[in-house]
Amino acid sequence: MNKRERLERTIAGEPTDRVPVSLWRHFPGDDQRAADLARSTVDFQRAYDWDFVKVTPASSFCLTDFGVQDHWEGSLEGTRVYTRHAIQKSLDWTSLRPLDPTRGGLGRQADCLRLITDELGEEIPVVQTIFSPLAQAKNIAGKQTLIRHMRLNPDRVHSGLATITESTLRFIDSLRRLPIAGIFYAIQHASYDTLSEDEYRQFGLVYDKKILDALPSKWWLNITHIHGDAPMFKFAHEYKTQVINWHDRKCEPDLVIGKTLVNGAVCGGLAQWEHLHQGTPTTVRDAAREAIHQTNARRFVLSTGCVAMITTPLSNIRAVREAVENI
Repeated sequence: MNKRERLERTIAGEPTDRVPVSLWRHFPGDDQRAADLARSTVDFQRAYDWDFVKVTPASSFCLTDFGVQDHWEGSLEGTRVYTRHAIQKSLDWTSLRPLDPTRGGLGRQADCLRLITDELGEEIPVVQTIFSPLAQAKNIAGKQTLIRHMRLNPDRVHSGLATITESTLRFIDSLRRLPIAGIFYAIQHASYDTLSEDEYRQFGLVYDKKILDALPSKWWLNITHIHGDAPMFKFAHEYKTQVINWHDRKCEPDLVIGKTLVNGAVCGGLAQWEHLHQGTPTTVRDAAREAIHQTNARRFVLSTGCVAMITTPLSNIRAVREAVENI
């Protein structure tokens, strides 16, 4: 059974030869150049033979041309710190203009995808990370500035979100010609720790739907990631993607309940810190067995709730890949 067959049957709830598995990580430094990020991503795939490749650029890839600046300060997740925001006062939201997807950071990421798909071919599904408009807005303005403007000057923030959404849609449209399988849609504000349900509906969900409703029909592997320790999972059924990924080991719902709330597959089962980074191969294998047993090996993709740390022991990464072969 090839990777696409295994994943499509998993999404449909049909039996497979084994549970699909994938991990992804940042490549700090390499993520500043298309060729280097492509090379590191391809090498990671060839080392572990994941069932799909999630391409993980820096979150700023879609924002640098709005005027933000960032750098890596050594985060174990591989994420970068924003040192300059493009939004200072609320009126700045109305000055944003959609970006050209063929130039700047977006153009470099498209080049990276071309290099990856040329190297791996169509037999290995590739998904591109796309950050939600609200997640992008947070990085353009800073977390607290965004929330303050949302509550004090909502119309101006909506103007900015509309521009960011249009820029994102143009980038997605530019990827239609590439042989990718879909996107990894990263949502960061569907969290009770960050917003109320009404705030998320107004500033998040409406734009999420515009992005997800516009995905090409030929993209068969679209994954929604709901970030945070208090996810608003009640909205999960509204994300029209084939797979939902969240921090199931840290928060509710667990995999069993999660499966009842979505139509496609659930993705997780491993904690990025407790099992993968701080654990042992035995810890990893035990957690994988438990997750596969809980889900009855149906509609389930083994992974973590978010990125693997860049310092994760390689033996633990190997254990993740081997776990699905030995169960």
